[in-house]
Amino acid sequence: MRIAIISAEAVPYSKTGGLGDVAGALPKALKQIGHDAVLITPCYWQTKGEYLWETAIDDLWLTWRGQPYHAKAFYSEANGSPTFLIDAPSMFHRDSIYGYTEDYERFAFFNHAALELIKRVGDAPQIVHLNDWHCGFAAVELASRRQHDPYWQGTRTVFSIHNMAYQGGFSMSELPALGFTSKFARNAFSFDRYASAMKAGLEVSDTLSTVSRRYAQEIQTSEYGYGLEWLTRQRANRLIGITNGVDYEVWDPETDVELPAHFSIDDLSGKRECKRALLEQFSLPIELDRPIYASVTRLTGQKGVELIKEGAGDILASGGFFIALGSGEKDSEKFLQALRDHAPSRVGVYIGYNEKLAHLIEAGADMFLMPSKFEPCGLNQMYSLRYGTVPIVRATGGLDDTVQNWDAVTETGNGFKFGPYRADKLLEKIYEARFAYEDKAAWAKIQRNGMSIDNSWENAARNYVELYEWTLQ
Repeated sequence: MRIAIISAEAVPYSKTGGLGDVAGALPKALKQIGHDAVLITPCYWQTKGEYLWETAIDDLWLTWRGQPYHAKAFYSEANGSPTFLIDAPSMFHRDSIYGYTEDYERFAFFNHAALELIKRVGDAPQIVHLNDWHCGFAAVELASRRQHDPYWQGTRTVFSIHNMAYQGGFSMSELPALGFTSKFARNAFSFDRYASAMKAGLEVSDTLSTVSRRYAQEIQTSEYGYGLEWLTRQRANRLIGITNGVDYEVWDPETDVELPAHFSIDDLSGKRECKRALLEQFSLPIELDRPIYASVTRLTGQKGVELIKEGAGDILASGGFFIALGSGEKDSEKFLQALRDHAPSRVGVYIGYNEKLAHLIEAGADMFLMPSKFEPCGLNQMYSLRYGTVPIVRATGGLDDTVQNWDAVTETGNGFKFGPYRADKLLEKIYEARFAYEDKAAWAKIQRNGMSIDNSWENAARNYVELYEWTLQ
């Protein structure tokens, strides 16, 4: 099957969150199971030159806002699959990937350029896989092209929702300048007196997916649908949840190049050495029998940071270390720094993002805190399972799908999860986990239960292939 995946970000070329991980890993996994998958993503100012192998197209001339626009495309396989990176300096060479008032225009341009590039490089794909609001423009443009351009007649679209909270809103008056002049396009984008790229993708694409079974249900409710739950309910028979995978070439404690020692489900001794290295990294006392609670996250309201704030004193009173890596809202950054200053022998904090340190935290910590308010899929809980770091999560989205509560009687389960979004409920699970930690045999069983689960991208890719085949029927 020939598949084109279009995404605003993809590792290793760019990343701000889980979308980048998914878009970087899926085409590689599809290729490994025998499909012709290509990735198309922007070339940002932040994209490292070492990933740009060659100039594939030097004369990608486009008409944009009624004027000729010269772009080009680099080619790379740095993510393990064929990738084209669209280079348009005025659009993408900026200090950050997102956050500009004209983001809607930047990604409308990217979508238009991506479809033009696809025509330049060969036969039409059977599937164009679009990701999040940034690609809602392509859903509408491709549907329009299919009506009059024979090249696109056999192509169908899959639209994946990674986070319903971000919908790509802008003024309806901008649509003509972006090339959307038909009544069909206007109706597709129109939402509550403004234009929504997310709504357009949801309405026009042939099938819809999201990144966990639970989140597919949640986005049909007012709590998680952000005003579009009527549309997800309307299209529920074309909506499916597929849990993201983990790239085990990158996230595997047996081979992880970022770790000072390796370990496996059969021999966990190296994990203790990783714990020692993690404590040393933060200049904390080398007390290897004291548990480490860890968090690697964006410091936003979505991620449940407020629950950790409320429970911080009790977390430390339970007798553990607390180590956090992340950045985001300034109040949360200040809180973590203040907590570190209050208990410098028990708390380690790194404000920012450090990939090497993230790997060490996953390997060296004992418990991983993800009390998210909502979490479409989540990846860190799956990294944690693989590394024998027991996740403590809220039962929402992909966290609910991938973490099973530990049952000491049946010795089943791989973590601890709570329901109501309250600090006291998080603390209950922390205390349960702390109690289980003292039973070394039980704790090893919880770890091995998690490490034995196959959350590989190969499994996820096969599920996507089934979705593509269903879309083509």
